[in-house]
Amino acid sequence: MDTTTYPIYLVGGSKGGVGKSFVSLALADYLQRQDIHVTLVETDTSNPDVMKSVQDEMHCIAYGLDEADGWIGLVNFCDEHQDAAVIVNTAARNQAGVARFGATLASTLGELQRQLVVLWVINRQRDSLELLHAFSRTFPDAITHVVRNGYFGSPDKFTLYQVSQLRRTIEARGQSLDFPDLADRVADELRSQRMSIRKAAETMHIGERAELLRWRALCDTMFARVMKNE
Repeated sequence: MDTTTYPIYLVGGSKGGVGKSFVSLALADYLQRQDIHVTLVETDTSNPDVMKSVQDEMHCIAYGLDEADGWIGLVNFCDEHQDAAVIVNTAARNQAGVARFGATLASTLGELQRQLVVLWVINRQRDSLELLHAFSRTFPDAITHVVRNGYFGSPDKFTLYQVSQLRRTIEARGQSLDFPDLADRVADELRSQRMSIRKAAETMHIGERAELLRWRALCDTMFARVMKNE
C-alpha cells in the first residue's frame, strides 16, 4: 500500500442483518494493530453501535447518507484526514442515497488521491447480490471484495453467489472472502456491552476471550488478503 495515502474502506451490504457492523469492528481492530491511523464514519445514525464501540480509540463522526449533505460531509472528512484510513460503516437500506448522491464521493476520489475499497457483506439470499449490482454502477472504479459471512454457513452454501457471473466479475479485480463465524455468546456480549475488539480482548472472561482471539486470528488472515490486493 502506498505509504502516503490510505484507502477509504466502505463496509456495505445495503440491508440489515448481514454482519456489516462486525466486519467494521474487526477491520478497525486489524488496522489499529498494523499501526495504521484509523478513523470511522458511522452512517447508521439511528443505531450507531460501531461508533459507540470504538469512539474512545479513534476519531469518529456520523453522517446520514440519505441526503446530499451527508455525502458532502463524508468527502470533506476524508479530505481532512489524509493521514488516516477511513472506515465507512454503512446503514441498512441506503441504496437510494447511493444512487442519488454517491457520485459526490465517486467523482472526488481522484482529487482525494484515495482508493475506494468495498467490503460487501452478503448472506445467502439473492437480494445481497442484486444490491451489489446497483451499488457497482455508482462506484465502477472501486476495488470490491465480496464477504461471505460464515454466520450463514460455509462458503459452499452460498450457492447463488458461487455460480453467478457477479462472482467472476468481482474476482477479476477483487476477491471472494470468508468472514469467520463468532460464537453467539461472545457476539452477544460485544453487542450488548458495545465494546471494541481490543477492549473485549482485555476484559472478557477466559473462555470467551479464547474464542474471541480464535476469531480475531481468522479475521486477520482475511484482512491480510485485502491489504495485499491494494
